[in-house]
Amino acid sequence: MTDWGELYEEHVADLGALAGDLTQDQLATLVPATPAWTVHEVLAHLAGSASDVVTGRMDGAPGPEWTSRHVNERAPLPVADLVDELRSHQDAVVASVVDNPRPALVWNIAVHHADLHEALRRPRLAEPLWQPVLDAVLPGLDPALAGSVPPYELFRGVFSRRSRGQMQGWGTTLSAEELDEVGIFGPRDDDQPVPAEPAPT
Repeated sequence: MTDWGELYEEHVADLGALAGDLTQDQLATLVPATPAWTVHEVLAHLAGSASDVVTGRMDGAPGPEWTSRHVNERAPLPVADLVDELRSHQDAVVASVVDNPRPALVWNIAVHHADLHEALRRPRLAEPLWQPVLDAVLPGLDPALAGSVPPYELFRGVFSRRSRGQMQGWGTTLSAEELDEVGIFGPRDDDQPVPAEPAPT
């Protein structure tokens, strides 16, 4: 069974290292998976969503008004402050996901962490950071997907991070209409960047 708290801690640590190396131009890069947000604003969302969950500030969650509010509040802040805030709530988040089979904050950070790697044209997120999330959602998916789609691409597709065209290019036996049902947040038509595999460790 996945230790979701440990996985969350790994994401926070990796994001802190990633954010510390980014230039102002990189922080201003638009993230194709979330086209309304820059890299800086995705980090603001991750800090803000964790803070809101821990403090119970959940009015409108998980809708756009909720996310817009906590992103806009943090948009002017230096990225170091966002990372500090994310770290400051880490222990409370870890405690909150114990025995939770569908921990939204952990899945959220995994998906957005991958968004940042793709937006910044970095190698694919390391497998241990996304595979447990895919494993958790696999039982609810059509078996035709698990056997024929590369696991990382399936992880991205399940969270609506691949376009209709990209998903149809998987070559599964599913119809276009069935593939439209795969993405949790619905289908999309804009092709997403596909990262290179991470370097061997």
